[in-house]
Amino acid sequence: MNLIRSSLTSYIQQLHTPSIRWTDIVEILIIAFLIYHIIMWVKNTRAYALLKGVLVIIVFVILAALFNMTTILWIVQNVTSIAVIAIIVILQPELRSAMEELGSKNILSSLFQISSTRRQGGRFSDHTVNELVRACTAMAKVKTGALIVIEQDTPLQEYERTGIDIDAVLSSQLLINIFEKNTPLHDGAVIVRGDRVVSATCYLPLSDNKLDKDLGTRHRAGVGISEVSDSLTLIVSEETGQISIAYKGKLARDVSADELRARLVRLQNKTLPEDKHGVIMPWKGKEKDEE
Repeated sequence: MNLIRSSLTSYIQQLHTPSIRWTDIVEILIIAFLIYHIIMWVKNTRAYALLKGVLVIIVFVILAALFNMTTILWIVQNVTSIAVIAIIVILQPELRSAMEELGSKNILSSLFQISSTRRQGGRFSDHTVNELVRACTAMAKVKTGALIVIEQDTPLQEYERTGIDIDAVLSSQLLINIFEKNTPLHDGAVIVRGDRVVSATCYLPLSDNKLDKDLGTRHRAGVGISEVSDSLTLIVSEETGQISIAYKGKLARDVSADELRARLVRLQNKTLPEDKHGVIMPWKGKEKDEE
């Protein structure tokens, strides 16, 4: 027993407990802050899809190492340096925008910033839904072309910077005035975030999918932005006056006012209300989700 006690005592004495300085704590916080923002940047850009592909390749490399597949390991060793350069070239626009955003961001305020998009009433208010429906139907009657992009989780700052800052409360009168023919702001897209119009005359990526030949650049741009983000785009045709909705690369044409309202209500992502007993109650008149 004494031998075990002495051995344990000598082992504890041999243990080295590192001294923690306040600079070490600061260093850990800085590294955690940088890693968090890198993860958020990767998640909100095309790098997220690329990262998933890289992870798949890493899994195959690990399996090759376990089973000693020398040919695959030789290829990986000789291609790694080229692959890193290729990734930097592919993500050059995202890296540049990230550096610009880092230079213009107030780091202290970002530490304590609370997201304004987290609304208990949903992504935007019922008033915004009514104003969007009113604006689209009014412009459709007089065949005024319009392109309205509603932001969800994927940030659209990259496309917002191509336009003119508006930052105004959304209203049907504002949207109608923006898209009025022969006005400075009518060409391009409007980006909506929450209950505000943040930018106008924005340039959007065009879709490479095969669309009907009677559809112009406005519809192709609406489908294009829906392919690279989770946004929902409202399109009013200048030729036919029809209202279309682009979402996840698909285009729904000739949408009625009721269908448009139903889609916007689903997009609100409201928290379902509870009754006095705490039971979640469904929304009245809520339509079934599309297949």
